[in-house]
Amino acid sequence: MTFFPWEKQLNGRIGTGQVGVTSYVIPDQSIEFWKKRLSKFGVNFIQTVRYGETYLQFQDPDGLEIELVERSEGPLNTWTLKDIHPEVAIKGFGGATLISAKPNKTAEVLENVLGLECHGQEEGFLRFKSEAELGNTIDIKLTPSVRGLMGAGTVHHIAWRAKDEEDHMRWRNFLLEKGYYLTEILDRNYFKALYFHEEGGILFEIATDPPGFTVDEPLKVLGSSLMLSSWLESRRGELEETLPAVEIPK
Repeated sequence: MTFFPWEKQLNGRIGTGQVGVTSYVIPDQSIEFWKKRLSKFGVNFIQTVRYGETYLQFQDPDGLEIELVERSEGPLNTWTLKDIHPEVAIKGFGGATLISAKPNKTAEVLENVLGLECHGQEEGFLRFKSEAELGNTIDIKLTPSVRGLMGAGTVHHIAWRAKDEEDHMRWRNFLLEKGYYLTEILDRNYFKALYFHEEGGILFEIATDPPGFTVDEPLKVLGSSLMLSSWLESRRGELEETLPAVEIPK
């Protein structure tokens, strides 16, 4: 999950052409823990069931729509932070709900271009899944929505994985053959990326797994220091003065 920390950004509006909801997977039998934790921090939530799965739906302080969903698939997290232990900790991404200006066209892209499998329609949603254990579920909202406006509290794009640069290039060539307009391949230091809009207006990214975040920082201390791209390193002092303080619990 990448955040753009623009403090003076105008609020956006969640709607068509956007990712509407981001889902995270929690272990089976952990939902009561998360209900108590959300309540402890004053976060209002709704408990729902979709496709036989239990969800907690809530918003972050900027209005991003978030879900926690109980699933048995995927390995447990190995981190412990105070009372958040592996038996209740978030495992990883679950997927997303897309709000498309043309739901049927987006469904065609998911199934016929990206290769996901349709798992049917339920209460205004159409579900697609991949074979992965995590991050494998995409729901398309079928009921009418307002047009989305980009800004704070909205999702800019959704990313799909390519296993390496060779696989990335295969996807690029395949999408060009399908007639999509693609950006150049961009070097994001931790991965290579390209972007395109599908017919429902949602911005898709295809990004390589390697080299990953350990390219410039060992796994054991990952996230404990401010890491900058080479082209920003000369401005480290200036940037450190303007960034808000971040405390990492020990």
